[in-house]
Amino acid sequence: MSLAQHLPALQVVLPLISAPLAVLLRRGGLAFVIVTSAAWTAFAIAITLWLQVDTGGTISYHIGNWEPPWGIEYRIDRLNSFVLVLVSGMAAVVLPYSRASIEREIPRESHYLFYAMLGLCFTGLLGITITGDAFNLFVFLEISSLSTYVLIALGRDRRALTASYQYLIMGSIGATFIVIAIGFLYLMTGTLNLADMANNLSAIKSTRPVLVALAFFTVGVSLKAALFPLHQWLPNAYTYAPSAVTALLAATATKVSLYALIRFYFTIFGDSLVFDKLPLPEIMLLLSLFAMFVANFVAIFQTNLKRLFAYSSVGQIGYITLGLSFDSVHGLAASIMHLFNHGIAKGGIFLLVGGIVATLTTRQGIPPAPTFERLAGLAKQMPITCFGIVIGGLSLIGVPGTAGFISKWYLILAAMEKGQWWLVGAILLSSLLAIAYVWRFVEVAYFRAQPVDQVSRGEASLSLLIPAWLLITATIWFGFDTSFTVGSALDAAHQLMRSAR
Repeated sequence: MSLAQHLPALQVVLPLISAPLAVLLRRGGLAFVIVTSAAWTAFAIAITLWLQVDTGGTISYHIGNWEPPWGIEYRIDRLNSFVLVLVSGMAAVVLPYSRASIEREIPRESHYLFYAMLGLCFTGLLGITITGDAFNLFVFLEISSLSTYVLIALGRDRRALTASYQYLIMGSIGATFIVIAIGFLYLMTGTLNLADMANNLSAIKSTRPVLVALAFFTVGVSLKAALFPLHQWLPNAYTYAPSAVTALLAATATKVSLYALIRFYFTIFGDSLVFDKLPLPEIMLLLSLFAMFVANFVAIFQTNLKRLFAYSSVGQIGYITLGLSFDSVHGLAASIMHLFNHGIAKGGIFLLVGGIVATLTTRQGIPPAPTFERLAGLAKQMPITCFGIVIGGLSLIGVPGTAGFISKWYLILAAMEKGQWWLVGAILLSSLLAIAYVWRFVEVAYFRAQPVDQVSRGEASLSLLIPAWLLITATIWFGFDTSFTVGSALDAAHQLMRSAR
């Protein structure tokens, strides 16, 4: 067999190998080179797999040549090939950025550990996305979660430890619910292979153990995805984690959890059980609206820029789950699109905020928080950074010409298809709240005078600006050229809806 035939395995194996190598070498510089090389290789593999799926259809890779369902299968279709590009692409951008950003945010002696944990986190997220085995999904979920707890706790601010511990508790509860759900599904089907499990469940979907599994899985993944009101771990985790970690988590971690929810809803449990026999659409609609309005409203009153955009993430997750509640091709496509579009926009914003953190004067080795008090008049000193944050904010609002507009437009189409015009108004009204919190930054950075006693500072280094602006540019690019995002999302939605019937 040629090397090209083993690309699905290499997608996960390369980042996995890079993590222990980083620990063995115990040198930050070498660890950076190894993990970054693995990330960029994985990104190239993800693009190749997406192209292969686009031309040849679903790919089934059998680990060790053991035929499924007895052996472990990696299965790549339109949906997860799209998500693989997002996860690997974000890692490929964040890793070069992290080289400069962690100098002030993480003690030098822990740099090699940071890269090792980033490699493991990256491995787990890719594994969740690509695996066709339920138990392996849980294992990869724990790999990404455990490494994330360490990454959050590596920051110099002592509050990062509290945030990490809170996330650990909430994440462990979520993982317990997920493994219980998988146990019930295995009990009823006798298999852990997702495709085989779906076939075996077709005749017993309404039985009580399957309903219990659906309930446990929904709650467990909602905890991991920070779906309102199970989002309590997210604001502190994003606020106190190192900037590179915040950007990676905001762009990928919650998105991969939502991918798992979509995968199980439409591939395993099926459309008839989730959306016809249970009140899940109504519950999801209600929680999505709470997220869109309450989280966005709370964001307006934050005084820390990272915390403001953390609450914004909770609100944006509401748009993704809102699309799921429609149970339609356009609604599902909007969810998949927003999963990608919000990932690149929020990743770029947090990288730019990290550049601001890097320029703030340090006190006792701890970078001070990017509070609005410290950001007054910032646009005169860091115009490129501030302009990038504004563009990213416009995408969160859904302004035409940005990627965020495209996914919100499809959400509106899905609402109109269902004849739910009041939801069109809700989407537009919640976007006004996004205008309010983005305007808070604009008002502080552009219209407030710089404090007299504030030390003047210039733009962040190019090593911080270039990765951030790659994502901001992508946000504009995908606002005009929608062939990749809309095409992939619609194809994935059609495929999922066919398999769910």
